[in-house]
Amino acid sequence: MGKWYNYSIINTRTRIGRHCGSAPLPADPCSTAQRYAMSTTRPTHSQVAAVTETANRRVQIGLYTSAVFLYWVGLYLYVPTLPVYVQSKSDDLALVGLVLSMYGLWQAVVRLPLGIVADWVGRRKPFILVGFGFVTLGAWIMGAADGVAGLMVGRAITGLAAATWVPLVVVFSGLFPPEEAVRASALLTLVGSVARLLATSVTGSLNNLGGYSLAFFLAAVVGVLALFVVLPATDRRHPPRRPSPGALTGLITRRDVLLPSLLSAVGQYANWAVTFGFLPILARQLGASDQLQSLMTSLSIVVLALGNLATTTVVKKIGAQRLCYLSFVLLFVGIGLAALAQSLWVVFVVQIFIGVGQGVGYPVLMGMSIRHVADHERSTAMGLHQAVYAVGMFTGPWISGMVAAAWGLPVMFTVTAVGCLVLGVAGAWWLRDESVPA
Repeated sequence: MGKWYNYSIINTRTRIGRHCGSAPLPADPCSTAQRYAMSTTRPTHSQVAAVTETANRRVQIGLYTSAVFLYWVGLYLYVPTLPVYVQSKSDDLALVGLVLSMYGLWQAVVRLPLGIVADWVGRRKPFILVGFGFVTLGAWIMGAADGVAGLMVGRAITGLAAATWVPLVVVFSGLFPPEEAVRASALLTLVGSVARLLATSVTGSLNNLGGYSLAFFLAAVVGVLALFVVLPATDRRHPPRRPSPGALTGLITRRDVLLPSLLSAVGQYANWAVTFGFLPILARQLGASDQLQSLMTSLSIVVLALGNLATTTVVKKIGAQRLCYLSFVLLFVGIGLAALAQSLWVVFVVQIFIGVGQGVGYPVLMGMSIRHVADHERSTAMGLHQAVYAVGMFTGPWISGMVAAAWGLPVMFTVTAVGCLVLGVAGAWWLRDESVPA
């Protein structure tokens, strides 16, 4: 009976298998099906690694984005009324311009060496931490300053803090594929624009609440918060590379690195001579209060952020070179209107044109300067780019202050507008628009 029963079961399995056009059923079909299901649903080691890497990348983007947001808040919380505050300590417009120029001067001095050293040691995060500390120190010194000398020292230290933008941009761009360098730069610039918008929108209210010093002390606190936020972030270590004078010379003379940097310097000269230089003083002469000063600066940053956002979506269709042309034409129109301004509503229009012009041009030129640079040289290239455009941030308020002291604000605005248009359009003409894919 046992033999017949076993034979019948085996024969039945064989017939079923033939009927289905397959091999005879296995002795334990349920367990085989389970094993098959498990083999098809269990992720492979490479799949798990890919998911983990994607999740970690998102976390890093979130940490650095948050830190950058706080970083720019700490640097801009007092900026809208800073020129007026410095002028309250000295009536000499040339001296006011000199104090304001310290921010750009020390960026120009430090940024290239910082990029070289960061590539040399293969690390960027330590420099970011030190820079965030300088955000706090510089703001605190300016808040406690009794005269122009203290403001000059504090502004110089915040210039050192702003040099941290070199490793920040490189670290953040490293989280994206090289072909997305322009888009990554535009995204990071957008975050910075939103942070500056928030910071500058409350400056006037803070001044009314606790005087000019309150904004400086709050900026110092925000710098500490940025420091704590970036602490858990990782820093992908690169093999240390000893700086080579020949390699550095080759990088500096590369057209695709140097030309965007020079054009950025032109744009920054105009921006820091006008928006963060003497336009607030013009607005005060036309009757603007501290709150209105904050609103004007915030408006400029809003349209700058919109320009950043538009750039991320249209750069592939329009091309970087055309966007550069557009940027400098908009700057020319805005600064030219400042020379003619007789009422506050014209100053608002000026801020719109300058904000859009900077919002379009700045991320495009920054991304172009590192797009074709090898990863191990990117910190140096970005340091070069930012050091060159920081020359514009330094010379803008300095030279404009001397021109304004000698011939008045309208002449200074006119000279700045014409120079920006001529140099900007000529430089953009020499750009190779290699990347409609940016």
